Amino acid sequence: MKTRVTELLGIEKPIIQGGMAWVAESHLAAAVSKAGGFGIIGAGNAPGDLVRKYIHEVREMTDRPFGVNVMLMSPFADEVAQVVTEEKIAAVTTGAGNPEKYMEQWKAVNIKVIPVVASVALAKRMQRCGADAVVAEGTESGGHIGQATTMTLVPQVVDAVDIPVIGAGGIADGRGMAAAFMLGAEAVQIGTRFVVSDECTVHEKYKERILKAKDIDSEVTGRSHGHPVRGLRNKMTREYLKKEAEGATFEELENMTLGGLRRAVVEGDTDTGSVLAGQIAGMIHKRQSCQEIIDEIMAEAEKLMKL
Repeated sequence: MKTRVTELLGIEKPIIQGGMAWVAESHLAAAVSKAGGFGIIGAGNAPGDLVRKYIHEVREMTDRPFGVNVMLMSPFADEVAQVVTEEKIAAVTTGAGNPEKYMEQWKAVNIKVIPVVASVALAKRMQRCGADAVVAEGTESGGHIGQATTMTLVPQVVDAVDIPVIGAGGIADGRGMAAAFMLGAEAVQIGTRFVVSDECTVHEKYKERILKAKDIDSEVTGRSHGHPVRGLRNKMTREYLKKEAEGATFEELENMTLGGLRRAVVEGDTDTGSVLAGQIAGMIHKRQSCQEIIDEIMAEAEKLMKL
């Protein structure tokens, strides 16, 4: 399945793995790339040296192209941006901010720049700044989210820009991929389904929580202070939402979630940790390798798009 995105990134299959902080490390990124997709290291709040270590580990496992997701709110964003420049990786995706300040240095070494956007306005701005493609991510996704749904956001972004659009949010199988392509996307970004892959190194309890999730189990915290985050409902989200309704300050609420994602991913604390996952978690019921996941999604999507 050839698209402008597969040509841009030099990949076989138009499936990009989400750059999930604490989750998307070297083993997952390498496995997705080896399976023909585009693996991504999620830098999150990691320092530059750790990101460089992950980059070298991926290169030891595969010679296929891969990328790094740079979280622009991170205190280490500047050094991570420099590391990916020095390592001359294939592409960067960016989240939680505007990557304009790094565009020139990345483009100078032929790194493809693919910002994640949640609005038409930001997509148009990114195109003007020289982005090679954008990920239009709907509110169904896990982690930090915007307001528009994937179904409404993707076609509006497609209509607004000339660069390729990658659909994201609520996509976990071939049906979701086919739907995104019908809306004008030329690839999809998938996160939550890869969390339960064999190669993903998150704690077993985190995987079990996703595999047991029902359709109504995702919750959004932080809407009141403008930083909404989607995860699976647990003790922490219930307490957070109660305090949020009572008018707790941003600082109080932030302290509740401080280190929460690490606790869930590394320690398996799915009660008071942040179990970030998209609304699609209720559809995911089995463990598979990244190769099996990608092959299954592609086969189903290709069958549907030939109808």
